Amino acid sequence: MQNFYEADFYSWTQEQANLLRHHQWNKLDLPNLIEEIESLGRKERQELRNRLNILIGHLLKWEYQPKQRSRSWLATIRVQRREILKLLSENPSLKPYLEEALQESYDNSRDLASGETNLPLSTFPQQCLYPFEEILSDRFYPGEPTTDDLMD
Repeated sequence: MQNFYEADFYSWTQEQANLLRHHQWNKLDLPNLIEEIESLGRKERQELRNRLNILIGHLLKWEYQPKQRSRSWLATIRVQRREILKLLSENPSLKPYLEEALQESYDNSRDLASGETNLPLSTFPQQCLYPFEEILSDRFYPGEPTTDDLMD
């Protein structure tokens, strides 16, 4: 079964699903099946961190480079918020992980903001100053509003 798992993963998944569907428990590739199920949970946590990286990075750019604000930044902020809320809705057990995910994501967010704005990394606070309620709120855009803001 191990060679099948390594040689043709898709086919292996279909075979495992078929065995489960037909209650053929003794034929299941349990070690690999367990590993794959555990990895699915890790992927959901990783997706949350990735989306937070992008969202917070764009919130930092929004705050620290107000003259460069664009519809693209605004769209990215909106899309990432919606996708995070959807992910949390579909996986409510991720909610207790939010604080840890924020801490794990913030350094990457700073790197993203620094790299895309050409501002020194030291420009951005070492700890995230945005509470989760604000990060996910469609009304929160950090920094001073400008006459050029694209908030329609």
